[in-house]
Amino acid sequence: MEGTAIVMFSGGQDSATCLAWALENFEHVETIGFDYGQTHRVELEVRQKFLEIAMQKFPKWADRLGKDHLVDLGVLGEISDTALTRDRAIELSDAGLPNTFVPGRNLLFLTVAAAVGYRRNAKHIVGGMCETDYSGYPDCRDDTIKALQVAVGLGMEKRYVFHTPLMWIDKGATWKLAHELGGAELVELIKNETHTCYKGDRSELHEWGYGCGACPACELRASGWAVFANQKQDWSSKPSQAQIT
Repeated sequence: MEGTAIVMFSGGQDSATCLAWALENFEHVETIGFDYGQTHRVELEVRQKFLEIAMQKFPKWADRLGKDHLVDLGVLGEISDTALTRDRAIELSDAGLPNTFVPGRNLLFLTVAAAVGYRRNAKHIVGGMCETDYSGYPDCRDDTIKALQVAVGLGMEKRYVFHTPLMWIDKGATWKLAHELGGAELVELIKNETHTCYKGDRSELHEWGYGCGACPACELRASGWAVFANQKQDWSSKPSQAQIT
C-alpha cells in the first residue's frame, strides 16, 4: 500500500507483529509508544532494542522505518485505578471485566496516534487490537475501532484508516503471521526481545518468551506458542514436494 503508516508499538508481541506487517505493506512507517504510568513499564525499555535489532536483521525494512514517537500520557495512569496502573492483584472487577482493563486506553492511544499522523501526513494507523482471544476489553472490539475511525476522521477533517491485522486471529495465528512475515528469525526476535507480562517480569526466559508465566498475558502468549509449535511440527513432518513422487 502507498503512503505512511503509524504503528502503535508498545514493545509487546502483538504490536511487534503489527510493525512487521506494516513494514511489509507500507512505503514509510513510523512508530508511537505511550508512557501512561503502566506498572509493567519494562515494555518501554525493550522498544528501542527491538527496533535496533530488527533493522539490523531485516535491512529490507530499515529503509522504510522512520521516526519513533514516545508520548507522555501519565494522566491516564493518574485517573485510572487498575492492576496495570496501581499495585493491585489481578482480579475481576464488579463490571465483570478483568481489572487489567484501563478505561479509555485504546481510545486515547488511537486518537493521539491520529493527531501525530495529522502532523506527519499519515492516514494509516495500525494497532494490535484483537477480539478473538482477548479478555473482553470493550476498546479492543472491531465495532469500537470502526466507530472511532469515523469520529476521529470527522473531528480532524481528515480521512484515516485504522488497521487491526490481528483482529480476527488468535495468539497461535499471531505467531504464525510473524513467521510468514519474517521467518524463524522474526519469531525468535519477538520471543526474546518483546514484553507482554503484566507483572513486568523478565527474570526467566520461557520457550515463548520472558514473563512471570502466571498472569493472563503470559498464559495467553504461552498457549498461543504451544499451538504454533505444534503447527511447526506438522509442517516439518509433511514431505516436501521434492520428496513426493
